[in-house]
Amino acid sequence: MRHELDHIDAKILNLLRENARMPLKEIAEHVFLSSPAVSARIERLEKEGYITGYQVKLNPALLGYPIKAFINLEVEPVQKKEFYPYIEKVHNVVECNCVTGDYSMLIEGLFVSTIELDQFIGELQHFGRTRTQIVFSTSVEHRQVTAHEAEE
Repeated sequence: MRHELDHIDAKILNLLRENARMPLKEIAEHVFLSSPAVSARIERLEKEGYITGYQVKLNPALLGYPIKAFINLEVEPVQKKEFYPYIEKVHNVVECNCVTGDYSMLIEGLFVSTIELDQFIGELQHFGRTRTQIVFSTSVEHRQVTAHEAEE
């Protein structure tokens, strides 16, 4: 059972969003609670699904993936049973969304080269037509939502 977020829960979530490695003691100082009380709240927020995990943010270019692309793919509904297991195994794919519009899938991928991207697009065309956009720069990196407390 999920409960509504109060202002302390929202503050804890926003602090963790900014720095998931922030020590409990420091969070406790920000929300004026004891470390054990903060720990209990975080545990409850995890159990209720507000916190789904903790991640490190890596630099793809420094790791050898300088090419970022968004690929639209038209997949017929009957092909989804074959497509989903395939796309989950492609290590270059960092996100795949089923979307509305002319194309049914929006795929974000990171690639070593345009040759590798081209080969991947060739594989995708087994499922349907594609439209690809290569990213030149990113003005806003992927970010987490801001937690708001429940309104009464």
